[in-house]
Amino acid sequence: MSRHERILLDGAAGKIEVFVEPHESASGIALIAHPHPLFGGTADNKVVTTLARTFRELGYATLRPSFRGVGGSEGEHDHGISETEDLLAVHDYARKRFGTLPMALAGFSFGAYVITRVSKQLAERGDPAERLVLVGTAAGFVEGARAYETEAVAGDTIVIHGSADETVRLANVLAWATPLDLPVVVVAGADHFFHRRLHIIRDIIQRAWRR
Repeated sequence: MSRHERILLDGAAGKIEVFVEPHESASGIALIAHPHPLFGGTADNKVVTTLARTFRELGYATLRPSFRGVGGSEGEHDHGISETEDLLAVHDYARKRFGTLPMALAGFSFGAYVITRVSKQLAERGDPAERLVLVGTAAGFVEGARAYETEAVAGDTIVIHGSADETVRLANVLAWATPLDLPVVVVAGADHFFHRRLHIIRDIIQRAWRR
C-alpha cells in the first residue's frame, strides 16, 4: 500500500500544502494539479485522485499540491500566475527529494491550464517534463471564470475531454489543440467531472503510456 504524507512547504505567499505518496521503487515522479479553488477544487477531487492512483500504478511517486487558499495552503487565488510559481516550488522539492527521475505533469480543469504554464517554465529552465496528462483542460472562455490562454504543449501530451462537458466546452479545447496538431481523446457522454467514467481516464493513460 502507498504511504500518504501531508507536508507544508515554504512558498512565496506562505505555506503550500502538498499530499505526497512515495513509491518504494519509483520509476518517475508525477506532479498533479487540482481544479479551480474558487469553485470547490481541491487535491481530493475524484479526477485528481484518479490521476494519482493511475500514476502510482505506473510506478510513480505522486505529489498533489493545494492551490492558494485551499486546505493548508496560504495566500489568495491569483488566476494561475502565482499558482504556477507555487507548483514550480513543489517541483523543486520533488527534485530534491526524489532526484532526477522522469517528471510527469498532470492536471484537471484549471489545474490543467496551470500545468501547461509550469511545463513551459520547466522547458525554459532546461528541465522539461517527461510527458503531460491534461483532463478537462480550461481553454478559451469559461463561464463564471475567465478566458484562458492555455500554453502550447508537446505533441505526445495526453489530452482527455468529455463530449458533454458544459464547464469547458469541447469546442474550446479543439480550438486550442488544432493549431498545435494535438490529438484529443474524447470520452463520449462524459461531463466535466467524468461521473461514472473515471475508470476510462485510468484506462486511456495506462494504454497510452510508453516508457
